[in-house]
Amino acid sequence: MTVNNDLYNNLFVLELANNHQGSVEHGVEVIKQMKAVCDDFPFQFAFKLQYRNLNTFIHPDYKDRDDIKYVKRFRDTELNEQQLLSLKQAIDDAGFISMCTPFDEASVSWIEQHGFQILKIASCSLTDWPLLERIAQSSLPLVASTAGATLDEIEKVVQFFQHRNKSLAVMHCVGEYPTPRERLQLGQIALLKQAFPTIPIGYSTHEEPAETEAVKMAVALGAQLFEKHVGVGELNGYSANPDQVRAWLASAQEAFELLGLKDKRVEVTEKEVATLNSLRRGVFAKRDLVAGEILQPDDYFLAIPSQEGQLLANDLSKYSQYIVNQTVSKNEAVLFAGLNSSDIRPAVQSILRDVSALLREAKVTIADGAQCQISHHYGIDNFAETGATLIEIINREYCKKIIVMLPGQAHPVHFHGKKEETFNILNGELVLDLKGEVSTLSAGEMITVDRGVKHSFSTKTGVVFDEISTTDHQGDSYYDDERINNNHNRKTPLLFRSDWLEVEW
Repeated sequence: MTVNNDLYNNLFVLELANNHQGSVEHGVEVIKQMKAVCDDFPFQFAFKLQYRNLNTFIHPDYKDRDDIKYVKRFRDTELNEQQLLSLKQAIDDAGFISMCTPFDEASVSWIEQHGFQILKIASCSLTDWPLLERIAQSSLPLVASTAGATLDEIEKVVQFFQHRNKSLAVMHCVGEYPTPRERLQLGQIALLKQAFPTIPIGYSTHEEPAETEAVKMAVALGAQLFEKHVGVGELNGYSANPDQVRAWLASAQEAFELLGLKDKRVEVTEKEVATLNSLRRGVFAKRDLVAGEILQPDDYFLAIPSQEGQLLANDLSKYSQYIVNQTVSKNEAVLFAGLNSSDIRPAVQSILRDVSALLREAKVTIADGAQCQISHHYGIDNFAETGATLIEIINREYCKKIIVMLPGQAHPVHFHGKKEETFNILNGELVLDLKGEVSTLSAGEMITVDRGVKHSFSTKTGVVFDEISTTDHQGDSYYDDERINNNHNRKTPLLFRSDWLEVEW
């Protein structure tokens, strides 16, 4: 279904109904006075008439009855086609979008012939299928009110017009005239938006004319178009005079101003940033820092007040790395100007994509939220050559990890002082150097590495294997290369997400 959202967006519909009192002159005066009000507001405005062919709409035996409310009202305020065209011309001359509600099939033809821009379906006609079939033949965009209709009925009507590729907006409405505040049921706007997320949803009101708060709530709930009965002079209990319309529109305008942006994130202002930064903890040196050091948690403390240009607690992420490029004395603020920074998030995402692909190939399932470490001994930039990804399954008196190495990766020479471990190959091949003896292990093969025994391993194909061991103790890996032992930032921890294994990245 094609929906012209621009047509429906912030569209305020002024409903004349029978408030022309059967007089073209009075109807034109209503249009002029409403035009003067609407000119002061930044919305789209439509002015709406109602068409009925009373010759066929009212049963011939009842045409002259005065004891039936609507028969008498429609008969007493009836206008002929030329008079209706005069009102339509006044709507056009005032610059309103022209809109009309037909209550019978003949009226649809009049609406088309008279050149109206939008066709409105009244609540009482929402499930009038013979009328809907005729309306569906029209090329005009549609607005439908929903008072008294079940959600199932509304859905059937929406589907009916969707299948015919009609432009349609749906309006919440309550069929009580006037509608008491406690019966406005504005939450139905949210329900309709949820049920029909691709269709503009609006609010057609029969509330008391002095009511101005309801429109604010309708705006907040996401209504895009709004309708109110209007007139001048003596009016019924749900039609608004020009002053009341002005107050209604002013309330809506204020609501839109309060609502602000809803389709994109608002841009952050400099004032907002300055205010928030004054409340954020700054990074201060816990000891003297010298150029070339990678900033580690043990090197700093967090406190207020921060100062302009200072590294803040909010800047400290596992994906952010800072290298000191000039001396910072103990207790001094660590400034961005004295740091070289890098963002490792893209590198981490690339690694996780490749690791997940190997796990899928090995048909290994990982629990959602498992502890995971990307081990990069010489920095994440060199991870493709040296490193591994370790996923912790359990670590008690016994321990299991799943280790993933990408094709071409190596793990440097090291030993463990406390841990004894067994490698069980699940997929791919692992080249293991154990005390200088090199062997290649394939899927299904196992080997045990005793405490204190130096070993290293690598893979040409990529490999996934279990590491089954006694308790794993932090700091129990001792490398031949002291650069690795001194690199306290060689692991990036994160939580593994099981949905990484479900689809190709």
